[in-house]
Amino acid sequence: MNTYRILTEEQIRSFLDNGYLVVKNCLDLDIANRWIEEAYERLGYDKNDPRTWAKDIVWLDHKNQRPVREIAPRAWDAILDVVGGEDRLEPQVMRLNHSGHFTTINSFFWSDAFIINFRRGADRPWQPPSPQVGGWHKDGSYFRHFLDSREQALLTIVLWSDMRHQGGATFIAPDSVRVVARYLYEHPEGIHPHDFDFQKLIGQCTRFEELTGEAGDFVILHPFMLHASSQNVIGRPRFMTNPPVVLKEPMNFSRENPADFSLLERATLHYLGLERLDFRPAAPRESYWAPV
Repeated sequence: MNTYRILTEEQIRSFLDNGYLVVKNCLDLDIANRWIEEAYERLGYDKNDPRTWAKDIVWLDHKNQRPVREIAPRAWDAILDVVGGEDRLEPQVMRLNHSGHFTTINSFFWSDAFIINFRRGADRPWQPPSPQVGGWHKDGSYFRHFLDSREQALLTIVLWSDMRHQGGATFIAPDSVRVVARYLYEHPEGIHPHDFDFQKLIGQCTRFEELTGEAGDFVILHPFMLHASSQNVIGRPRFMTNPPVVLKEPMNFSRENPADFSLLERATLHYLGLERLDFRPAAPRESYWAPV
């Protein structure tokens, strides 16, 4: 029997049935507001004067960072609950920064590398989530994707500001987790990140949501969740980050003791309709640290 630090049965069921869970009010808002104020200063924008917002959307490199366990202990516990403990996490990970260069970051820290949507898409009518919205994708442009891949263990979203309806929230397709799980199961040779036909995959989905929330909320999504950015037509800047979560080892779907399965592994098997699986990659694992 798994013992969870913080997750409720409702959150566990949400991850198993919907592919994501939400941890409410888990971020130190004093830090969040201070870092947001500094972000405006770094950009040279006046937060009260939209005329100074030169870009519709901005990806900031980080200036400040703090351990997750300090500024969002409940979020940290939730991550550990999903992956099966800190000993299964890789602390040092490579990521492509916004300058197009790979850099090493500590995944046990959160930073102010904000994605700030000031008013992207405000020049056209708002589109609700559907297959017709462009940009649906699965994260992970730097590795060959297998059913058990460790490199993108979770998709996470930190809401540093409110994420309002029609205000740049992330679109998700909850039933896409099952679609992508089946696709990767059927391709044990793995999928090059450029070979995904996301339009075909999203076309198999029928559930679409706009992931709204309040400042301080933290969302954990299954790594197979197809998602897309949305327009911000309400003129309220939206601050979010997507901190990486990477495993030390690939997921293991054939653990001797079922109680040793992480919630992530349980969920992946659940979406395949299996209780266990002796998965073996049919091609070498590859990482791509240069444009391909």
